[in-house]
Amino acid sequence: MNIRVKQEIPETLSAQRLKLNGEVWTQPDSVIELSSSSSVSDENSNASTAVAGEGPEGRVSKKRKLNGVDFLLPPDDPARLDSDTAVAEAPVLLGKPDQAASKSVLCNQFWKAGEYDGGPSTDWDLSSGGMDHVRVHPKFLHSNATSHKWALGAFAELLDNSLDEVFNGATHVNVDMLKSIKDVNQMLLIEDNGGGMDPDKMRQCMSLGYSAKSKVANTIGQYGNGFKTSTMRLGADVIVFSRCCGKDGKHPTQSIGLLSYTFLTSTRKEDIVVPMLDYEWKQQEWNKVIRSTVGDWYRNLDTIVEWSPFSSEADLLHQFNLMKDHGTRIIIYNLWEDDQGLSELDFLGDLHDIQLRGVNRDENNIQMAKQFPNSRHFLTYKHSLRSYASILYLRLPPNFRIILRGKDVEHHNIVNDMMLTETVTYRPNPSAEGAPKDLNLSALVIIGFVKDAKHHIDVQGFNVYHKNRLIKPFWRLWNSTGSEGRGVIGVLEANFVEPAHDKQGFERTTVLARLEARLLQMQKNYWYTNCHRIGYAPRRDRKIINQTLAKNAFNHDPKKSTKLNTKNPGYGNRHVLAQLKQENCELKKRLEKYTGEHQGGLLNDLQKERSSCKSLEIELTAAQENIDKLNIEHESLISIFSEERDRRDKEQENLRKQLKDASNTIQELLDQIMMLEKMKSPER
Repeated sequence: MNIRVKQEIPETLSAQRLKLNGEVWTQPDSVIELSSSSSVSDENSNASTAVAGEGPEGRVSKKRKLNGVDFLLPPDDPARLDSDTAVAEAPVLLGKPDQAASKSVLCNQFWKAGEYDGGPSTDWDLSSGGMDHVRVHPKFLHSNATSHKWALGAFAELLDNSLDEVFNGATHVNVDMLKSIKDVNQMLLIEDNGGGMDPDKMRQCMSLGYSAKSKVANTIGQYGNGFKTSTMRLGADVIVFSRCCGKDGKHPTQSIGLLSYTFLTSTRKEDIVVPMLDYEWKQQEWNKVIRSTVGDWYRNLDTIVEWSPFSSEADLLHQFNLMKDHGTRIIIYNLWEDDQGLSELDFLGDLHDIQLRGVNRDENNIQMAKQFPNSRHFLTYKHSLRSYASILYLRLPPNFRIILRGKDVEHHNIVNDMMLTETVTYRPNPSAEGAPKDLNLSALVIIGFVKDAKHHIDVQGFNVYHKNRLIKPFWRLWNSTGSEGRGVIGVLEANFVEPAHDKQGFERTTVLARLEARLLQMQKNYWYTNCHRIGYAPRRDRKIINQTLAKNAFNHDPKKSTKLNTKNPGYGNRHVLAQLKQENCELKKRLEKYTGEHQGGLLNDLQKERSSCKSLEIELTAAQENIDKLNIEHESLISIFSEERDRRDKEQENLRKQLKDASNTIQELLDQIMMLEKMKSPER
């Protein structure tokens, strides 16, 4: 679909860049303030003309309600009567851009970027249009994103959103690195070819806490917070391009939204402001969607161009040419840096991967992953997006691709890395706190040794999925000081426990505690039963051994044992072992005595068994001889039948030959008769 935008700029809008006292003035940076309060949708919120933003007396409305989310305009001057006067008064209200807000330096390190207090407090009633409402400070964007302690968890949120678009026709999600046109800095690209977002859905996406997915079954996102937290965790700014095919008689649309922490902090905003642009396909061209005034629309454009990686409206619209008729294109820029001034994300270590620097990266693990390929994901998922994305989903929809920097991510099932597997069904206790209402819910736990377990490397843990999404990768439950538990891994899908908001853990409930205890017991039972099969010495559970020793010592002499164990535990244990040896000797003597007393009977039984075996051998030999005879007779019959068949075939062949000869003779006689008749006819 080619980009062709219809121009709707009246001559009066030339005042948007006014000259006052010989200096150039521009429109305000912001148009839309994002409030956390909700209200009923305005029936006229989707209007695409300036009238939709005007009150009964022609004044610009201070508040527009779109699908339950309030978008607040900056405070208007009381003398503002219409859009023309508003444009004329803009320089008076805001001053020059460099005077309106003193530029603040935003820290490039994520964990320090929250040190921002905003500008001086303004008049509350003026900023809210006289209405009681809840304000959302820009610092909330950062504090909200701190829920992601791990940067790859933020990538997972964005992949979830694209995977959910499978229901709208998505066949792939593409993650890549781009270079900014303005400053040649690295940027992140996440795009899919799903259904895209219309203007209202785009505003819902940019809003805080709104989620239409919470009403849709089998979708991963539920809280409406993942897009904001994930993008802000990876970079300070994000710009979104989305194109949506018209449904239910609506025209196709395309929208641009900018969520910029740099813009908010640099202009010292006290509320989250999200500039947005909308276009609608009508009469074979893209038309601007004007929700309030044309001046507001161009103020949005100016803000997006100034604070985005793009230099003009044409550059912005070119992004839509890179997608087909529908889809969403997310570009995250001003990526966070580490303490050394390097980007948190490493794009050079592997040109087909995005990796993390710092504590998540362990060079020893990277080398071990090359040596032990079946343990590769355990050793690399913490720093490699390709490794993590390959195990992020238990199942991938057919024909859906995750493309990372030009190369498909190969889906991997951890079960393929396991050997000596066992399957255990776990059912949660329905009476526990937070237990599922569906009593049929259960988890099928597959447990076994990793195929590299014979090398005794410390690989262990359970991969716990929820609704197909990996929540706890290699969850380590057994923290033994020795080698116990090594090599044991498991996989399960637990839909009866609720994941936390960052989807990197579960809510602490009684159901989770019981699941944790049961998985730990599974691992211990499996280890103690099978550890000898991978080279460890056979052993029993120490707890059971200690209980046995204590029980034997108590039965022998409880007072003495208690006294010995209290004063000298080591001597007490030696005494218990000596007692066990004595009991063992007594048992041997009893066994020998029993064997001597019953030796005759045992010999008779043994003789009977030998006689029985001999008779069975004779019967078996006779049966084998009968089988051999039958085989000979069978072969003889086959030979006779074969000879008979050959003889019959020869007779049939002779008969066919005789029949053919007779037919030829008859034909010759008929020919002779015809010749004789012809010879007689002329004589007549």
